[in-house]
Amino acid sequence: MNYSDLNRENVQLDSSLDGITIVNALGDIPGGRTLNTEGFTEPVIKAGHVVIQDKTTKEYKPLGVSGGNYVSLPGNTEYVGVVKASILTKDAQAAIVTFGQVNAASSPYPVTDNIKNGLPRIQFLNL
Repeated sequence: MNYSDLNRENVQLDSSLDGITIVNALGDIPGGRTLNTEGFTEPVIKAGHVVIQDKTTKEYKPLGVSGGNYVSLPGNTEYVGVVKASILTKDAQAAIVTFGQVNAASSPYPVTDNIKNGLPRIQFLNL
């Protein structure tokens, strides 16, 4: 089960690029979701970060990152959207955009063709 740790000591949340990254949010997952961040090592999940869902457990997770790039889509998962506003990994309650426009130039990591194809209702601008 996913949970949110509300202890915010020693973590700085920089949301200065959120309004630039999410250009137009036309649709989202109502009420958002708490993300399963097990294994995710970044302290902040930034606006525009790709979100995936496990097809079996239905858990939502941030797509993993390695070497400054998104990892390949893990087996038995699917792309569902992008994080609307930066959040702390320890308190991963995310608004998830499923339809709209994202400024790929300010996305936290490079957007691949697989991500673009997996999220056809999101237009990635400025690639």
